[in-house]
Amino acid sequence: MENLTTFPPDINTHWRAIAPLLTIRNDEEYEQATERLNDLIDEIGTNEQHPLYNLLDTLGTLIEAYEAEHYSIPNCSGSDVLAYLMEEHGLGFSDLPEIGTSETIESILNKDQALTLSQIQHLAQRFKVQAQVFLD
Repeated sequence: MENLTTFPPDINTHWRAIAPLLTIRNDEEYEQATERLNDLIDEIGTNEQHPLYNLLDTLGTLIEAYEAEHYSIPNCSGSDVLAYLMEEHGLGFSDLPEIGTSETIESILNKDQALTLSQIQHLAQRFKVQAQVFLD
């Protein structure tokens, strides 16, 4: 058995500070994690050079795993998923310029227009979800 000396000697102290930020065992911790992720997204955006980018990425992965287990979205269209995410994040039509104009987004939400591959890729990156959730 390999010795665990590869860990820094002060790992216990650091882990006690970090563990609560990366623990999602129930809906309350899920809500807190989602709020933290939104704060990180607001501060970091897509800047992969930011010192906290790996925390953002890890937290997004943990939230995604919790959602997959507890909040699966069966048989939803891409526009339904977009509407849900916009509501959850308090976004209006003008808050997604990378997707298109307000009229374009309204048309997508009304199911008059389908999401394009480019729009799906932008949305997946923005909301830190798998692109497949937007596929009908």
